[in-house]
Amino acid sequence: MTPFATQHVIEITYLVATALFILALKWLSAPSTARRGVLAGEVGMVLAIAGTLLHHGIVEYKWIAIALVLGSIIGVRLGMVPMTAVPQRTALSHAFGAFCVTLVGTAEFYLRAPQVPHFMMAVLSLEVILGGLTFTGSLMAAGKLQEVLPQRPITYRGQNFVNLSLLAISLMVAARLVLHPEQKMLFPLIIVIPLVFGVMMIVPIGGADMPTVISLLNAYAGLSAAAMGFVLDSKLLIIAGALDGSSGFILSVIMSKAMNRSFTNVIFGAFGQVQTTAGAAHEARPVHSATAEEAAQILAAANSVVIVPGYGMAVAQAQHKVRELFDALTKRGVDVKFGIHPVAGRMPGHMNVLLAEADIPYDRLLDMDAINPDLPQTDVALIIGANDVTNPAARTDQSSPIFGMPILDVDKARTVMVIKRSMNPGFAGIDNPLYYLDKTLMLFGDAKGFVGDIVRELTGGSGH
Repeated sequence: MTPFATQHVIEITYLVATALFILALKWLSAPSTARRGVLAGEVGMVLAIAGTLLHHGIVEYKWIAIALVLGSIIGVRLGMVPMTAVPQRTALSHAFGAFCVTLVGTAEFYLRAPQVPHFMMAVLSLEVILGGLTFTGSLMAAGKLQEVLPQRPITYRGQNFVNLSLLAISLMVAARLVLHPEQKMLFPLIIVIPLVFGVMMIVPIGGADMPTVISLLNAYAGLSAAAMGFVLDSKLLIIAGALDGSSGFILSVIMSKAMNRSFTNVIFGAFGQVQTTAGAAHEARPVHSATAEEAAQILAAANSVVIVPGYGMAVAQAQHKVRELFDALTKRGVDVKFGIHPVAGRMPGHMNVLLAEADIPYDRLLDMDAINPDLPQTDVALIIGANDVTNPAARTDQSSPIFGMPILDVDKARTVMVIKRSMNPGFAGIDNPLYYLDKTLMLFGDAKGFVGDIVRELTGGSGH
């Protein structure tokens, strides 16, 4: 095949890959078409890689083949993590992509310097800065999600000033390089400083904000890839990176609105510190508890049940037991729905992914706006490991850190049951007055074990 014909094949391959990326993003926005979206994205990526391998600039395929094999081995291993580990695996994916962008940007600078046009130097600097801070920020996020790092915010006096100063210095160095690209000794600074900033950016962020942080890091990774597309003159990279970056940013906006908070509050607010009064508050107030047998009797007598999953369900890996509970109640004629808060869990759509894995019908999974009007007419609201997203203090207590955050109105149901290990506060670090209502029954125990006990009571011991 002549170089001219090869170039046409590459362009057509890239065009088809671009169309598949756009369709994948559209189809992934709805549960019923999500599988099709994943397949479209996978095919698009295969075509993008295949088109790149046809490029006439490639002289030696040996190292590329080795990299593909090693990458495939690592990718398969990462893809086999349990569903509960998907948030940290997603953060690692962002880290790997950002690291790649940083390496490519560094290589391109030293290949082109000192003859780097001003616009190209600006884009290249943006690529390296975003790639560096996303790399270490994503590693920190993965560490917090895996609980190998403290999940509570770590703060100190003047922290925001220090963090913003680091970012400002890297931007000033980048501006200097745009004007004087021959000063190559400055370039390591726009690598090292963003790497440090990425760590410092995540240190003051608590576990409750991780869904927004993950989507924001996704946006940074996409924007850095788009910048790399300009550097490498790759329209496919520009489009794919722009799609990734814009979708991550839009999702971050949605998540922030779901918490009634701004980006600056998420990044700099140190949300999630334990409130000093929380312990004393719940020690002095009585709660009503119930056994699995009592809970099963109440559920069996109900006409309508809304199940609200949270991070506790994910940690206990209780989604399949929840499916058994759904089946047992449905067979008794109970109308069972699921109320999903946008920031429940540790990544966007975390609860939807877990429940879909357990084959819960898509039409039973309702978002907050759809389920809230039904809750006042609901017989039982069963909360499984969710805390902050059901906290009525968000509506009534102006001194609460979550005041103004839209919540699931479970306190309006006729009966509320909460499966929880203990009375410890959730990731926002505040107590939940829902637990002390006369209509609330606390079901203390591991979510998987307690739901399994309820299923056995409902099925006469035949649950499995």
